[in-house]
Amino acid sequence: MTSFSPPSAASPRARSPEPAPLGIVLSGGGARAAYQVGMLRRLARELPDLRFDIVTGVSAGAINAVHLAAHRGNLRESTEDLVRLWSGLTPDRIFRSDTPSLLRQVATWGLKLITGGTRLVPRVRGLVDTAPLDELLREVLQVGEDGEIHSITENLDRELLRGVALTTLDYATGRTITWVQGCDIHDWERPNRRSAHTRLTVDHVMASASLPLFFPAVRIGGHWHGDGGIRLAAPLSPALHLGARRILVVSTRYRRTEEEADVPSTSGYPPPAQILGHLLNAIFLDVIDQDIERLERLNRLLERLPPEHRLGLRPVEMKVIRPSQDLGRLAADHEIRLPKTFRFLTRSLGTRETRSPDLLSLLMFQPEYLQELIEIGERDGEEQLEDLVALCRGGNVPQSVPATDGGGITD
Repeated sequence: MTSFSPPSAASPRARSPEPAPLGIVLSGGGARAAYQVGMLRRLARELPDLRFDIVTGVSAGAINAVHLAAHRGNLRESTEDLVRLWSGLTPDRIFRSDTPSLLRQVATWGLKLITGGTRLVPRVRGLVDTAPLDELLREVLQVGEDGEIHSITENLDRELLRGVALTTLDYATGRTITWVQGCDIHDWERPNRRSAHTRLTVDHVMASASLPLFFPAVRIGGHWHGDGGIRLAAPLSPALHLGARRILVVSTRYRRTEEEADVPSTSGYPPPAQILGHLLNAIFLDVIDQDIERLERLNRLLERLPPEHRLGLRPVEMKVIRPSQDLGRLAADHEIRLPKTFRFLTRSLGTRETRSPDLLSLLMFQPEYLQELIEIGERDGEEQLEDLVALCRGGNVPQSVPATDGGGITD
């Protein structure tokens, strides 16, 4: 990483240097996002008064992101509230899991299929009804009738926050929209993706977290929006555009060893759950790994170039935290605790025919599973605490990525 000469001792900047803006990127992963809460909890114990200048999230990570951005307390208070939120989750607080509701949704889908999509059958907007999650978020975030998260505006006005971004997919146009709220933020537009200034609402969170096919899309303006991870080509881009020069990335994807990757998770023809699990991993988790790898390679290339040939690029410190255990495999141990009807429906997809039911882990909003993920996150945070603290305090960490004032390599 490029080193810079410090200012002289007589300079005021030498006595009180302005720290580079610190950002956090929270990826998707459904119920796996409880892992992020555990990692943050451990970091908050070490740095209780830490504040992230820039907060970005997508899919389930959008829930954690908006909670951090909206909370009026410090990091320790915010993460303890997040722990209480996730520890108390059950499937019926996320979607209607009672037998009549589930069977009604399944029956409507079935009628649509066998009748050729006739208009006589009501349109289905998801396999489950997520009204309980909408109600929960409105309660936790203390929003008004308009759904706006006013505490984000308050934190921006108090200069406790520089910017926050949530990403959705506009199903009507196929474009990725990053909804941003903050001060002195410049718009950006790239092929198939753009930014949009807004005052964030619960609808933006619900749309970003609407798991494709399973959770219904959400209407924002005149269009229906879904999970922002579906075609987000550069997950680190929003944080860079908002000005982050130090980035903490929290993924929910376990990185398997070569030996583990060669071991089949199922035998015979793959069940639908196996195929859907791979598809959802490709949507939510593979892309962020690719973005990180691309940035790391470009950074190594920059290190070999003299400063005058770097086209204005400068490094951005980055630390990536990943689960030390396969969160998909852990979900199988808790499958028996799911609501009976919902468990029956997931088993029909073949969730018991694979050793790593990744699809199931996205929907495993069971307290025991979520608590286990929180504990794993805490342990992983403990193991990498030195690097985490160095990043958050402005010191050097082993990994870095390049960026420019215009948004970086992956803008």
